[in-house]
Amino acid sequence: MTYLDYSATTPIDEEVLDTFIKASKYIGNPNSLHKLGLEAKHLIDASTKQIANILNVKEEEIIYTSGASEANNLAIKGIENYTNRGKHIITTQLEHSSIYGPLSYLSEKGYEVEMAPLKEGRVDIDALEKMITDDTVLVSIGAVNSETGVRQPIEEIGKILKKYPKVIFHSDITQAVGKIKVDLTNIDMASFAAHKFFGIKGIGALIKKEKIKLTPLIHGGKSTTIYRSGTPTTQLIASLAKALRLSYENIDNDIKHVNNLAKKLKNSLSSYEKVYINSNEYSIGHIVNISIIGVKPETMLHALEEDEIYISTQSACSTGETSKAVMALTNDIDRSSSSIRVSLSRKTTEEEIDKFLNSFDKCYKKLV
Repeated sequence: MTYLDYSATTPIDEEVLDTFIKASKYIGNPNSLHKLGLEAKHLIDASTKQIANILNVKEEEIIYTSGASEANNLAIKGIENYTNRGKHIITTQLEHSSIYGPLSYLSEKGYEVEMAPLKEGRVDIDALEKMITDDTVLVSIGAVNSETGVRQPIEEIGKILKKYPKVIFHSDITQAVGKIKVDLTNIDMASFAAHKFFGIKGIGALIKKEKIKLTPLIHGGKSTTIYRSGTPTTQLIASLAKALRLSYENIDNDIKHVNNLAKKLKNSLSSYEKVYINSNEYSIGHIVNISIIGVKPETMLHALEEDEIYISTQSACSTGETSKAVMALTNDIDRSSSSIRVSLSRKTTEEEIDKFLNSFDKCYKKLV
């Protein structure tokens, strides 16, 4: 089997699973005052400290959630605490469905949602700044697009938004964490999920800077913070910390490794007459998006699957036949309706890339 759909989800690292199993021996409720409860709480506190150190945030700024979708909802719906500041929100047409869902919810409550212009798939920062009004309360821009891999200049955007203290800056960093380095200094809220970097499904977090007010999505009962009730999931939190630590241990070398594989992919695939490389110079190496003109994405997907090679068409949470992300990047209906995504990881090997390229060549000659 050759798995090349890491942007959808990753398999669980054996060391992470081992941490989960070992942490399962801490049977006490972390909120209990007895010895077993305190032991579990100490493990959670140690895990939280490790996550905070890796991401360079404060421990009290970490809110554990069930994943990035919950974290995005918690962050965006929390803007209702700031109705006195305004009801204007800026985002992009490249966001995850768990961003658009809560934004639609706010739209029904009278908020105005506006899309920032893009240049080569990236936010036009000058245009973004001109969009800010006295009524702007939130800017939500994802760090890396899940389909094309285009990285947004969120650090630069964060610096600019600091000039507007009424504006809260949120970023979905799910496709960035564990793959590239992200500076959260000027970001007010950031969402991510463990299963994107070899962690376990069902655990994620929202980084919320101290000054930001939120209303819990889940009320009732003590937890690790006041912003998310429920019994703390000791095993999942410990495994999240382990997965994050492993992903950053050799991140510079991992980035070089993935970039080399992506370069090999692009060089080989660009030699085909009807193949267009959609991922551009701003894309991280972990995502290579291409279009095969005249071939339906699902047709190529299933053809490769016959050789036990697994890729994706659009984002796992996307719907529709046309990729909005590819359309925004290329402005070409043929390319946006025939795109596939090959997503890599630090564990992808050159042999796997060779196997994919051999299978692709066979499928291309058969289908085109």
